[in-house]
Formats: sequence, structure tokens, C-alpha cells
Amino acid sequence: MADYSLKREERLRSLGAIRRLFAEGESGFVFPLRYMWYAEADTAPSVEVLFSVPKRYHKRANRRNLVRRRTKEAYRLQKQTLSLHLKEHNLDLALIYSTSEVVPYKKIAHAVRRILEQIAARL
Repeated sequence: MADYSLKREERLRSLGAIRRLFAEGESGFVFPLRYMWYAEADTAPSVEVLFSVPKRYHKRANRRNLVRRRTKEAYRLQKQTLSLHLKEHNLDLALIYSTSEVVPYKKIAHAVRRILEQIAARL
């Protein structure tokens, strides 16, 4: 049975890893999400993800939380598509919401699925 949880170990928390991701990582855009990813060879494959909704686009905290929850849920339900293609890589991923409008969950889920497919194709 597939594990659909999003544990603490799967979240990108290390300041050094976040700096490396934004300095050396590759990026792309699928409306409404901008994404950055960095992969390196490792014996134990893992994926760590970071979710961000800038205050610049959504001033109210309840809006930021709503969008962040929708993005986390979309990733949580579709992360298996990425882990199937991940063989010998340690992947750091940042999903950044980049529009001032609040889009429905369905669009966010579609964007997350396309992002994961694009990254899997590049690996």
C-alpha cells in the first residue's frame, strides 16, 4: 500500500541545502507554480520538498495558508510518480506559488503533476 503521508524527513529544512538549491538548482514555471530542483547522486534516494507562498502576492496569512495547504495536498497525493523514477539521486525541490490570485485545487494539482513528470523525465 502506498504511503501518502508527508513526514518531517521529507521536508527541506536544512539552511545549507536551501542555499545550494537556490544557488545551483534548475528552475521552471508551470502556472501557478514556479519550481526549483537540485539533484545529486546518492546511495539512498530521497526527496525533500519546500513549499513557499510569498507575502508579496498574498498579504493575508489565511490566504497564504490556504494556498500552501492546497499545494502540500497536491504534492502529497502525487509524490509516488517522482519516487518511481528516482533511482540513485537525492532530490531537493522547492514549489513556489507565483500568482496573486487563489486558483482552485484542481489547477494546482495539475501543475504539481506536470512539474513532477518534467523532473522525472530530466532525471
